[in-house]
Amino acid sequence: MTHTTRTPRTRPLTAFAQLHHRTAPLLLPNAWDHASAAALAAQGFPAVGTTSLGVAAAAGLPDGAAATADATLTLARRLGRGSFLFTVDAEGGFSDDPAEVAGLARELYDAGAAGINLEDGRPDGTLAPVELHAAKIAAVKAAVPALFVNARTDTHWLGRQEEGTASRLAVYEQAGADGVFVPGLSDPEGIATLTATLAVPLNILYTPAGPTLAELAALGVRRVSLGSLLYRAALTAAVNCATAIRDGRSADLAALSYAEVQTLGASDGTERRPR
Repeated sequence: MTHTTRTPRTRPLTAFAQLHHRTAPLLLPNAWDHASAAALAAQGFPAVGTTSLGVAAAAGLPDGAAATADATLTLARRLGRGSFLFTVDAEGGFSDDPAEVAGLARELYDAGAAGINLEDGRPDGTLAPVELHAAKIAAVKAAVPALFVNARTDTHWLGRQEEGTASRLAVYEQAGADGVFVPGLSDPEGIATLTATLAVPLNILYTPAGPTLAELAALGVRRVSLGSLLYRAALTAAVNCATAIRDGRSADLAALSYAEVQTLGASDGTERRPR
């Protein structure tokens, strides 16, 4: 079943927002530093996201604990030197004060970000009150109208209040969300039910055991994120290579050259893409 995304507001779409309204869904790979983002952009991905797990782990901090606000903003400023579109995973905005979340959003936008992910899951494994998350969304849109807000609900990710997913998303839409994200949802029937009722693009987290990209497109999904998958795969590849060499086993040594990696940091930001 194919669905057509309805646009509830009439404001002009930014370049990043337009990527959510094409025939094929936006496949969004998630980076954890400038080099990984630049390498993905060089392969033709029209936009890159960040992964909060990758950013947190690289800094030696826990994910989802509101501990990486500084690291997240620092990374955004580095990515802003490039000419590619990027969106930032900002957990729950690192605060329960909507004004503080809006202030962070303004800083991310000034750094060059085209979008932000805001999740309603909390460090203790519960869900934030719907009204609080909606207030954060509304505050961000009031402060930075051009920033694409992807409102994430963790009902399926945490296995809590799954029956309330649609009602949460409806509130987030009304608060001004440009898109909504339901990680952990992979059931085709459940996805189709949501896309039939949503007025904004639906983002789904890709899982190897779940629907393929083509199947998600047919269900009406407009954005597919890879989340922490690439970061975890990179760590696995690094450890496997090192242990294979140590243990005298055959190792897959296919890798970018030193010179190719050097070029990833060559951008000075003079050709920043419109957001």
